[in-house]
Amino acid sequence: MKLSTLNTTRSGRVLLGTFWIGLYFVLTIGPLATIYLGHAPPGRGFWIELSVALGFIGLAMITMQFIITARIAGINGSYGIDVIYRFHRQISILSITLILIHPTLLFVADPARYLPLLRVWDAPLRAVFAWLALLGLITIAATSIWRVKLGLSYEAWRITHGILAVAVLGFALGHVLGVGHYLEQFWQRGMWLGMAVSVVLISSYVRLVKPVLMQRKPWCVINVTREHGRSWTVELEPEGHEGMRFQPGQFAWVTFGRSVWMVREHPFSFSSSAERSDRVAFTIKENGDFTNHIGKTKLGTVAYLDGPHGVFTIDRWAGVKGAVFVAGGVGMTPIMSMLRTLADRGDTRRFVLIYGCATWDEVTFRDELSQLKKQLDLNVVIVLDDPPENWDGEAGRIDKAVFNRHLREDRAELEYFICGPSAMMESVCDLLPTLGVPAERIEQEEFNLA
Repeated sequence: MKLSTLNTTRSGRVLLGTFWIGLYFVLTIGPLATIYLGHAPPGRGFWIELSVALGFIGLAMITMQFIITARIAGINGSYGIDVIYRFHRQISILSITLILIHPTLLFVADPARYLPLLRVWDAPLRAVFAWLALLGLITIAATSIWRVKLGLSYEAWRITHGILAVAVLGFALGHVLGVGHYLEQFWQRGMWLGMAVSVVLISSYVRLVKPVLMQRKPWCVINVTREHGRSWTVELEPEGHEGMRFQPGQFAWVTFGRSVWMVREHPFSFSSSAERSDRVAFTIKENGDFTNHIGKTKLGTVAYLDGPHGVFTIDRWAGVKGAVFVAGGVGMTPIMSMLRTLADRGDTRRFVLIYGCATWDEVTFRDELSQLKKQLDLNVVIVLDDPPENWDGEAGRIDKAVFNRHLREDRAELEYFICGPSAMMESVCDLLPTLGVPAERIEQEEFNLA
């Protein structure tokens, strides 16, 4: 019975994910219908028409980016928000490439007509809009790819990214409507305007309505505790409301400060047990910018939470026989939330934790892990890159030999949760199938949202 329920859950997730992919395809390719259903201007060859088609697809992709990153639970729940953001970055590169090809093909196909448009000072307004949109896109790409090298803080990058994205969409729509080809009919103009209105409504909800709702449910910092591994646990209590229900392993965007409108909003995983909604905790590592000062957070500081988010949780797979948790560094935080929750529930299934760190001092939660071994059927395996003298545990990398020494023959029946540095996650995800672990039993989450 449990296995049947589990399979239904997996099937439902695949079906919902397939639906969103199909809808995305329809909405990005759909604008091409304006070319085939409208009246094409005379005297235009294949390359010009191809240029227009690529421009329409690129613009539709940019428009969809606002919806993809709007933290819509139904979409995020199908893939995980880390996957959504990776897709966002990759599709951004593709859309910018298509839009760059758009004017390039025009210059090659009819240089006498289109090259003069490079003289922005005497070009028509529709051409000026096009160049402004293109400049904005290039700036977005450059500041996103080289944010750290350019010395941009997360907050400055986020403001710049948001403003430029809106400006690019506005200039691009101004260009399309100004050119007017394939948009003579009301339904054709209405399609693009409808997409623009949808973006405005979604952005208004995310940036205006949701903060107002969050402001009605403030939280208060009640404890800040130093942890091993240059990390701090910040505990919060709700002020004037019942708190927040979440699943172990999920995360929230957290804003510390008197105003919910502050730009310092960061995603942090819950490290506390999901069995308590009246108090939540986040364990945050000193890792640059804002997080370097997290230990100086004063008691009584007001905080606001946007969440919960994420699908990296054992609660989605209640019917599994047991689980193997593989953590690296601060990736231990969501896994700790799962272990604490399982202990509070008195879960009797078998669990294995393989936790990789550079040194013994970097092993966050190491004291509590010993206690959790008494509460759960839990095998804790610490793997150190640089172990101390007389270390009798695992050393080096989390490799095939480590798994073989600590997993049983029923390894294919367990669920695997992996969180940590990208290199470690890629290595483990490539390794597990060679041990007979089905790909559908591997869950992973990576935080690299900016």
